[in-house]
Amino acid sequence: MSFLSNKNIPAPAFMHRPGAKAYLLLFFVCVGWGSTWVASKVGVSNMPALQMVAMRQLFAGLIFCSLFLIKRHPLPTKAQWKIILLLAVFNFILSNSLSTWGVRFISPGLGAIIGAIFPLWLVIIYFFRGKSINRASIIGMIIGFLGICIIFNDHLSDFLNPAFRFGIIISIISTLTWAIGSIYTQEHIFGFNPYFGLGIQMFVSGMVLYSTAYFTNQTLPLADIPLISWKAIAYLVIAGSVLVFSAYIYILKHLPMEIASIYAYMNPVFAILIGHFFFPDSITASLLIGGAVTLAGVYMVNRSIRK
Repeated sequence: MSFLSNKNIPAPAFMHRPGAKAYLLLFFVCVGWGSTWVASKVGVSNMPALQMVAMRQLFAGLIFCSLFLIKRHPLPTKAQWKIILLLAVFNFILSNSLSTWGVRFISPGLGAIIGAIFPLWLVIIYFFRGKSINRASIIGMIIGFLGICIIFNDHLSDFLNPAFRFGIIISIISTLTWAIGSIYTQEHIFGFNPYFGLGIQMFVSGMVLYSTAYFTNQTLPLADIPLISWKAIAYLVIAGSVLVFSAYIYILKHLPMEIASIYAYMNPVFAILIGHFFFPDSITASLLIGGAVTLAGVYMVNRSIRK
């Protein structure tokens, strides 16, 4: 089953070409996840971060699981439950919650920049697993990451702030756990319906995180949560969780990991552009130069993979 197609509506001709749909969804993921950094910043600025991310994952998980339970889809086997729960830990309890918590202390654009470290973790993990890595792909990813660093070279002085450093540290940890979860997802994606499995991961992690927030006094009464945070949660549930994660799973199934990881380079660009309308982040020469370098790195990766 896929939520990304409708058999009653004919697809455009280009969508029948191999990989066309996956590349279109890759662009959607770049824009969608770029915007979620801004929505997360809006939400956690007005309520506890752990509570917000828990509510996001709980509501999104309920939507996914309800669709499959209504259709009476078989539940996971015992072996599949072990995989799903492990992915829930890496992808949501650790990665998603830490990155959301991180933007409470840093800007959404900088949070997205740290997310760009994700492909470098992949290279490191693949290397230690004994897999050969295309040299041009490595160079391209490094160039892309350097371009993102150029974008935010004006923020170096902020490292003197302890809260800022804490946000950086937990954001970096979130990229490592996401890389581990992504590789594990790709290797086990055909063992169980990935969309149903995603819903279970979100629901379980939402329950765990909300319980943690409640028992550590990091929650607001629902009536006290401001409207702007409710709007942020709604956007993160529908666009940032249900739609974008569905697209991301499709991408992992149809594109090499080196190509799928390119979204991490593009997220900061969209996070900065969208964040410009919500926060006092200005578009500077560093953004333009860094963006050009980033796209050059993306081109190198694409070209090397095609060869």
